Amino acid sequence: MNPQYTDLANQVAMMIKKQGKNSLQSICDLLRDQVPHFNWVGFYFMNDEKRVLEIGPYAGDETEHTVIPYGTGICGQVAISGKSFLVEDVSKEDNYLACSLTTKAELVVPIYKGEVLIGQIDIDSHKRNPFTLHDEDFLKQICDWLGEVL
Repeated sequence: MNPQYTDLANQVAMMIKKQGKNSLQSICDLLRDQVPHFNWVGFYFMNDEKRVLEIGPYAGDETEHTVIPYGTGICGQVAISGKSFLVEDVSKEDNYLACSLTTKAELVVPIYKGEVLIGQIDIDSHKRNPFTLHDEDFLKQICDWLGEVL
């Protein structure tokens, strides 16, 4: 893991160890506070029966997108593909759900419990092209840990 994220990863790991599934809001707050280009951090969870994502804890501006149909927007596309999705410039994405006029880029990483896709972490940034592979690797690690406790 990138040294930039080592301390932060340790803090998240401790939160998950101590709080389990109750750590989600703390994780959102920590990531938003500690990573300058993470301006909105939140979780969405699968509702396969209704084929929608339902919002979980988040940190950042309020959003009207509390329920997202599978296939709609970046999060909805991840619900179908089950793979991370990085959008460097949301203005160039045809299937983008605008949560805020200030959002310029988005990174969504899926959360699996074993082989089952159960949710995702969604990161919005006010900067274009702010995300690196280190960001994605860091978030994948968090999602792996969460997959063990959710």
